[in-house]
Amino acid sequence: MPREAVFFDRDGTLIEEAHYLADPDCVRLIPGAADAVRALNAAGALVIVVTNQSGVARGYFPESRVDEVHERLSRLLAEFGAKVDAYYYCPHHETTGSCDCRKPKPGMLLTAARDFDIDLARSWMIGDKACDAGAGVAAGCRTLLVRTGHGATLPGAVADVGEAVSVVLRARS
Repeated sequence: MPREAVFFDRDGTLIEEAHYLADPDCVRLIPGAADAVRALNAAGALVIVVTNQSGVARGYFPESRVDEVHERLSRLLAEFGAKVDAYYYCPHHETTGSCDCRKPKPGMLLTAARDFDIDLARSWMIGDKACDAGAGVAAGCRTLLVRTGHGATLPGAVADVGEAVSVVLRARS
């Protein structure tokens, strides 16, 4: 039976926004993010991070740095008994227009759905930018935006990832 997932944007949603984050030592969890992820883990939902990383295409850092940042994020979450089931990232520059993975395109979500047998109609996309919501809508997910990161002034956004996960969990009951 297809599974439910919660897709998260990374920067500004789960971790503090850092312009072109390439240093794993600079990863800082947004308060409440680990508790939110742990609650989803306990509820049996897949937790998947989908993130645009154009710093790779711009030459600011190698792809290996993206993996190192994800490893650091996983270690920080593990300290709270939380885990991400998978990470997907788009290393392309937004001006190339040649990929199907850069949010707001749904490619990362669609790939994850194939990889994990995910029911996208039962799944959610949570992020801090309109492109995050756009990817979720394009993939057929429900979406929530948070006021952390770039989302401070987004109309209809919830306070943070903790509140967003509360909405998701209430919708499941």
